Amino acid sequence: MKRGKNIEFNKKLDIRIEDERLISQLYGKLDENIRFIENYFKTRIRIHDGYLVIMGNTEGSVLETEKLLSSILRVLVSQKTISLGDIQYMVNQRATNPDLDFANAFNEPIIYSSRGKVIRPKTLGQKRYIDGIRDNNVIFGIGPAGTGKTYLAVAMAVKAFKNKEVARIILTRPAVEAGESLGFLPGDLQMKVDPYLRPLYDAIFDMLGADVFYDLLEKNIIEVAPLAYMRGRTLDNAYIILDEAQNTTNEQMKMFLTRLGHGSKAIINGDITQIDLKKGQKSGLKEVVRILKDIPKIKFVHLDKTDIVRHRLVQNIIEAYEKDENKSNTNKES
Repeated sequence: MKRGKNIEFNKKLDIRIEDERLISQLYGKLDENIRFIENYFKTRIRIHDGYLVIMGNTEGSVLETEKLLSSILRVLVSQKTISLGDIQYMVNQRATNPDLDFANAFNEPIIYSSRGKVIRPKTLGQKRYIDGIRDNNVIFGIGPAGTGKTYLAVAMAVKAFKNKEVARIILTRPAVEAGESLGFLPGDLQMKVDPYLRPLYDAIFDMLGADVFYDLLEKNIIEVAPLAYMRGRTLDNAYIILDEAQNTTNEQMKMFLTRLGHGSKAIINGDITQIDLKKGQKSGLKEVVRILKDIPKIKFVHLDKTDIVRHRLVQNIIEAYEKDENKSNTNKES
């Protein structure tokens, strides 16, 4: 792990390594984590006699590197792993939240997946979203693809079910045709809408495993269905997740929200930049922000591109589309 040219630095600071097993995770694949930190702060980091030695030309750069490395090590004590994306997020957040303790902010696990993976919020936006789910009866998660809205909602639902807080989990989304025709798809109605429900299946498979999922599905403890199937029902003692809510009409959104029964919690997720409704139809998700904004125990959490936890390219793609849209709007105004 020792590399690079022998450059003379006039500032140095040491961090005691309490657990050497964390070092490989700190350095990352092909040392990509440490390379990023060194390049960002213009410092050099070496291991010597049980210490991380930080060297730089200014006291400020060395101190900032030390603060970040200390935060990363505290996170690693509880999480055991950290990605380059996590570190990049920490660096970006430190610019506006210099005193934020990332280890405490993201320390509490939600649940363990069927493969033993710890599921927890990875960004401040996700932390607000989880807190909102915990503290409110109805929670809206609004933000772009890749911010973990569906995955974290399912994690909270599974946790509540395992803790016997609810008796059922209901997952639903509108079967809106995004440029494709349901009529040409083979099979009965359930087979036709299954592709629209696949993201919900994928998330709950990861939480429970396929065998447990199908067993609970057969017993009607877990229900995965198109939004139209919710009409006329009262859903008691259940966790109800409405995904892709930007594709609901105002009437559908009202219908869904009024299904909420005793002992139930509703989570509504969507991305208002990806509406597939026909021209002239208003998105129920856009309207509900205005209509319900002042009602107690209803919480709106807005996520943005900084909360994206998929591949770094997803954030770059969204930024490019935002830039292009802003340019188009400017041209229209002029």
